[in-house]
Amino acid sequence: MNKTVIVAGSSGLIGTSVCNHLENNGWEVKKVDYQIGHDLTNEKFVKSYFKENKANGLINLFALNHHITQESSQTNLFDVSIESFRKYMEVNLTALFSTCREYARNNEEGSIVNFSSTYGVVSPRLDLYTNEEKHIGYTVSKTGVLGLSRHLAIHLAPKFRVNTIIPGGVKNNQTQAFLEMYSKNTPMKRMMNVKEINNIVEFLVSNKSSYMTGSEIKVDGGWTSW
Repeated sequence: MNKTVIVAGSSGLIGTSVCNHLENNGWEVKKVDYQIGHDLTNEKFVKSYFKENKANGLINLFALNHHITQESSQTNLFDVSIESFRKYMEVNLTALFSTCREYARNNEEGSIVNFSSTYGVVSPRLDLYTNEEKHIGYTVSKTGVLGLSRHLAIHLAPKFRVNTIIPGGVKNNQTQAFLEMYSKNTPMKRMMNVKEINNIVEFLVSNKSSYMTGSEIKVDGGWTSW
């Protein structure tokens, strides 16, 4: 089997780990990321890129998340600007749809792995964010990823499989107070080590999951099971 995969969002915390894992396991990885000059909100770029780059699989890790991008957040719901809300929809949903569609348009078959979030399943806990609220645009867009993936799974079958990973929080230089609060509310009593997601991603993008489509896999230490 030719193992070629496009990783969109390759330069982030999870993206870097996934790329390294796949490359170490015989995959040819084509990296796509805003940090290396790729703008997936630009439909012209998306169409051009996928026309020129074929692959057995597509992993979509890119997303706007103010706790990662360092963009300013709002102290409460009523401070959220409509412009910032639209931006979350543009990146986390519209660009994702465009990316998935152009991948399917330019390949005969393949596997798509999308990433939602626990906040696509349950609302963010207020006690985790003491001085601000998690942006509602993140919650709404990550919920939308689940609906988008289900729709694509139906309409692109049987040539393409579309599955979604719902990850929990990944340990990455959070404050001790945040780590303790998060761990207290997680059955596994800790945050995820970034490497713990790698095998799940490879499983879904590979033929080992050949009869799976429309599936949603939670990798959250039990966070959404309370």
